[in-house]
Formats: sequence, structure tokens, C-alpha cells
Amino acid sequence: MLFPLLRPALFTIDPETAHGLSIAALRALPLPSARIDPRLATTLAGIAFPGPLGAAPGYDKNAEVPDALLRLGFGFAEVGTVTPLAQTGNPRPRLFRLAEDRAVINRMGFNNAGAEAMIARLAARRGRSGVVGVNIGANKDSPDRIGDYAHLARIMAPHAAYLTVNISSPNTPGLRALQDEGALAALLDAVLEARGAQGPPVFLKLAPDLEPADIDAICRIAIDRRLGALIVSNTTITRPALRSRHATEAGGLSGEPLRDLAQQRLRDFRSASGGAIALVGVGGIATAEDAWARIRAGASLVQLYSAMVYEGPGLARRINRGLVRLMRREGYSTIAEAVGSA
Repeated sequence: MLFPLLRPALFTIDPETAHGLSIAALRALPLPSARIDPRLATTLAGIAFPGPLGAAPGYDKNAEVPDALLRLGFGFAEVGTVTPLAQTGNPRPRLFRLAEDRAVINRMGFNNAGAEAMIARLAARRGRSGVVGVNIGANKDSPDRIGDYAHLARIMAPHAAYLTVNISSPNTPGLRALQDEGALAALLDAVLEARGAQGPPVFLKLAPDLEPADIDAICRIAIDRRLGALIVSNTTITRPALRSRHATEAGGLSGEPLRDLAQQRLRDFRSASGGAIALVGVGGIATAEDAWARIRAGASLVQLYSAMVYEGPGLARRINRGLVRLMRREGYSTIAEAVGSA
């Protein structure tokens, strides 16, 4: 594998520039499709996923390379976050590698090319196989953020296998307030109405920095509105012990230091919901063992992004092979059998 040899050189490049180069490489290179073992196939919210491991949003913000991500071995790709209007996001620098901690801090601020550009790309891939979800958000200066989400639900529904309502980014001021019980109920009602009765399932992406009362309320609202899944979790604004010189940068922390917190929040949502709503585990997943622990704790699907910064594009294949090995060792014939088995 070339990535370990290339990584030192890549790490001399500004992280955001390196990210752009990786997108360009995926667009240009003729990648062969990775085979996903049929035993990893699973179904969630009526969607057949070839495997439980997905590419988290934030990597492919503008739906430039979803098919390339699927060819890397991901069972699904989530693109975005997209906002109704294009926006530049926060000032640079806004993306930091914490190499000593195998972590990333970002304060990107939903930088993206806007809904029209994404729709054009997704429409162009219509008819192709592969599960591609769309992560939706609000413009920073929007006077009606709930209206933004409803508008996106309406126009993105025909192009998405599922929609993820992202109210948990710490980099848009005031956005996380939409996780409050009253605001969340109003938001989801607007999104579900706009999506339409025949639209794709709606997932909700949550912050790890929640209180127990918040978790209970979110579960009640999500179950009552029959959401497809809760995605647990986004980046954290907390700062565990970190060694990197970038440790004090503002923004959301992801990668290895988030793993234990995200794992605990998944357990908390599993307990609070009684298993009545599907969960997607995200945060600090870098190995098959990490993914397996999240699945056994109750996640039907898992996602990653930051780990690719340190492990490279072959990571999905390695995790898929590791999951099959762990399934065989524990005596499971399908991945679905292991969900919540811990």
C-alpha cells in the first residue's frame, strides 16, 4: 500500500489543500470496485446496504465523488453538508491535524457550493447503484433556519437514498439550539412534511455533548415521528487530554479522542430508546474492532472520515475484512445478528 509512504509528504501540506487533492485524485483515478462480503449486507429504514460501513459527511461536501467512495469499499456514502445557498464557510485556517492524537479539529462552517450544484451532480448519477445519502443544513445567515431545512428536504428528496438533518455542527452559531425539545419537534415536523409521504427516510445527526434529559427528549420525538435512524454522533466541543499544539483551536474535535465519548453516547441512546429506533455509530472509528464495538453496542451502521486522514483510502476494505473475521469468531452469520449483542 502506497499511503504509508506518501503520508509524510502529504502531512507537509495544509490539511484543507490536501483534502482537495484527495478529492481530485478520486475523481481522476480509475478505481476498481472493492467487493463487500455478502454477510455484511444489512437493511435499515427499508434501504438495502451492501455493508454497514459508510463514508461520513464532511469529506465529499459537494457530491463530487460518491461513486469513488463506494468503490473504495464503503457500503454507503453520505454527501454534504449542503445548504440552500452556496457559502464560503469560516475563515482559513479552519482544519487542523492533531497527528500526535490521531485527531482532527475543524471549524469549516458548512462551506459548500449550494443545493443547485449538488442536485446537478446527483441527477447525473441517477440510475447507478449504490446508497448515497444527503446531509442537509442551514445557511449561517439565514433568517429562517427551519425553512432552510424544509426547502432542502423538498428539493433533495428525489435525489437521496436518505436525508440526514444535521443540527449538531458546532461551527454554525446557534445551530445546536435546534436540538432543544420544542425547536426539534417543529424542525422535524417541517422536514417530514416537506419531504412528502413517499420521500426517503429521514435521519437525525446529533452532538455527543448532550445531557441525559436531552437524550430522553430526542428519543421520544424521534420515535413519535418515526425517523429512520439517529446518527450518534457529530464532533465534540469538549477537549480531553491532547498532546498536539493545535489542541486549543476552536471547532469540533473528531478522531481517536472522540471514540470513548461517542461509544458511550451510543449506549445512552440505545438505553433511552429501548432499541425502538435504529442507530448509526460515528466518532473515533478507525479499526474493525472499533466498528464491531459500536455495532455490538447497538449501531446498525457505522461511519468514519477522520481515520482516513491517518490510514488512507484502503481503510474501508481493511475494516470490512476485519468485520467478517470478527463475525466468524463470534459465530454470527450476518452482521445484523450482532447489533446490540453486547
